[in-house]
Amino acid sequence: MADAAGTDPSKPDTPLLIACALGIERFALRGRRGEPAGPVTVLRTGMGPANAERAVRGALGEDRHRGAAVVASGFCAGLTPGMSPGDLVVAEETRDAHGATPCAGTELLSDALSRALPGHRVHTGPLTGSDHVVRGQERAELRTTGAVGVDMESAATLRTALEAGPRPVAAVRVVVDAPEHELVRIGTVRGGISAFRVLRAVLPVLYEWHRSLLLPRR
Repeated sequence: MADAAGTDPSKPDTPLLIACALGIERFALRGRRGEPAGPVTVLRTGMGPANAERAVRGALGEDRHRGAAVVASGFCAGLTPGMSPGDLVVAEETRDAHGATPCAGTELLSDALSRALPGHRVHTGPLTGSDHVVRGQERAELRTTGAVGVDMESAATLRTALEAGPRPVAAVRVVVDAPEHELVRIGTVRGGISAFRVLRAVLPVLYEWHRSLLLPRR
C-alpha cells in the first residue's frame, strides 16, 4: 500500500531526484558517498523558476522517475542576520507567488545535518523563491515574512514535483550569500570552496532522508 506521500515504501528501488541549478552544484552532489536507497538522479535545471519548472516536469514525465522523491538543493542566500557562508537551510516549506509547499522530514534532515557537519549551523524555516538575485533592502523585506533563506529554484521545483503527483519533497541549501556577506556576482560562488565542501557533505544526509521516508520500518 502506498503511504501518505504517494510512494510505495515496500519498494527499495523508489527513485530519488535531486534538482540543482548550477554545474558546480551538480558536481558537488554527484559524488556517491553513503548508500542510496534506490536509483539517484542529480538534475541540473538551469537558473530561475521557469527553467526549474520545465526541467523537473520533463524529468518526472519519464518512466524511470515516476513516483520519485524530490529534493531541491544547492546554494542560497541567507536572510537572518548573523548567518555565514557554509550555514545550512532546511526548509519547513517553500514559498512563491503560487503559494506554499510543505516539506517532508525537516526535523530528520536538520538533525542529520547537525551530526554530519558539526560546527555548521542549521537553520530551519520557510525558504522563499525569487526570479532574481536578492540584495539589500529586498532581503530585509523578505526577512519580515519569516523566511530564513531565498533562492530562485526550490519553490518552483517542489511545487512542480507535487503537481506531477504526490511524493515526498524537501529543500536543503547551503548559504553562500548572507546579510553581512553579500556576493558581488553569482560567479563568486566558484570561489566558495567552503560552501562547495559543505554541499558535498549534504549528499549522504539526502540518502538518509530517502531511506527513512521510503523504506519499510523494521
